Amino acid sequence: MANISDIIERFLLDTLGDNETLNISRNELANYFACAPSQINYVLSTRFTPDRGYVIESRRGGGGYITVVKVSKSGNETIEEILNSPISDGISYNRAAQILERLTDSGIITAREARLIESGITDRALIAPTVAKDGLRAGILKSVICQLLKDGADA
Repeated sequence: MANISDIIERFLLDTLGDNETLNISRNELANYFACAPSQINYVLSTRFTPDRGYVIESRRGGGGYITVVKVSKSGNETIEEILNSPISDGISYNRAAQILERLTDSGIITAREARLIESGITDRALIAPTVAKDGLRAGILKSVICQLLKDGADA
């Protein structure tokens, strides 16, 4: 059974559809799902992140309206943006999975390719001290993304 965060995320994604933006009222959405507005904030801040290709614009007052903006970029722009983000220092598994999801959503990699990459960057796959895992994961992810960029240039 899906939890409330999954249900809210699915609702927002379905409502957004093929549109670039979605304007919603945090309070109305909270009333609709019979949850606290902080639950809506949680979903927006964890599921609609720049790593996943979204920007959230919040307007104070006036009922707490929020605009969800889907950032549309070409494949190479997406890859270059990810490479320019601070992943070199280390990256958590969750953030890496979000980046892979964004690459999948952008059509740069398939869902199968994302699952294969994810399997190679899990904590269990990275046999290293806990401190070193994020750095190792970042190196692997950066190497894969660089290869994607190279393959895109060759095409």
